[in-house]
Amino acid sequence: MRKSERQRLIKQLLSEHDIQKQEDFVALLEGADVNVTQATISRDIKDMQLIKVPSPSGGYRYSLPVQQTVDTEKKLKRILYDAYVSMAIQDYFIVLKALPGNGTAIASLIDQMAFPDVFGTIGGDDTVLIIAKTPTAAQDLYQLLTNLLER
Repeated sequence: MRKSERQRLIKQLLSEHDIQKQEDFVALLEGADVNVTQATISRDIKDMQLIKVPSPSGGYRYSLPVQQTVDTEKKLKRILYDAYVSMAIQDYFIVLKALPGNGTAIASLIDQMAFPDVFGTIGGDDTVLIIAKTPTAAQDLYQLLTNLLER
């Protein structure tokens, strides 16, 4: 597995699990059939600039840097404000229309936000297909995106 794919999986694991030790990353990745060493995880933590924050269950857990999430949300809000055309929802799917040339950037920002209920995105020139894990999750994400459109 390539480094970028592994780090994308690590971001996903962070949104789904309370990870307190590097060994937890190793175990969770092995559960996903990805064999890594603790040294590799250590390098990934440094590259991704992960930080430790207080955990609701006590102790500390790994997290993405707060600033990165805030910056990504600000970028997503800005591009939606500048390029949004329309949005529709059906079952698990949200189709977002944007001005030409903005679809891939919007899809990338949604991916970077690492929403736990997003299964994946496909970004074209002026269209983004967002696939949610459940129809309820799609409704929640639709509302979240609608809220981001408000100034």
